[in-house]
Amino acid sequence: MTRSRQIAGFLGPTVIVLAISEAKNVQIWETGIAPLTYLAGLLWFLGGLAVVRLHNRWSMDWPVAITLVGWFFLVGGVFRMLFPEAQQGNQNTPAIAIYSIDVVLLGLGVLMTVKALGARTRRDVRADGPGTLDPSRPGRVSSQS
Repeated sequence: MTRSRQIAGFLGPTVIVLAISEAKNVQIWETGIAPLTYLAGLLWFLGGLAVVRLHNRWSMDWPVAITLVGWFFLVGGVFRMLFPEAQQGNQNTPAIAIYSIDVVLLGLGVLMTVKALGARTRRDVRADGPGTLDPSRPGRVSSQS
């Protein structure tokens, strides 16, 4: 789970800032400028692709949130790049729907950040593979990998 924690430590705060800034500046989405939409799509695509390539884990545990966010960014980026002049979801959308999406994103960001900063458990150490436990110090992780 070390890779999950590293990616969550990067992605969690990013998604938190994204959700808060989008909710604060909801009026900027009323007009869409195609070249900026395309550029945003490219950035979404690159970020999503990086996450999916490094962390495409489908499990019934918290790391699936990282995978879901990665796929959301990847698919959203492709859509924005292929259809930059299309309505991008926030235009003509009720404010409650936009804020609902922002709350979900905020929740995912907080979950990932908390998990990234939380204490490692024995389960995390087992998931990281052999050689990560220091046998001379029960419950402690070896500095050697």
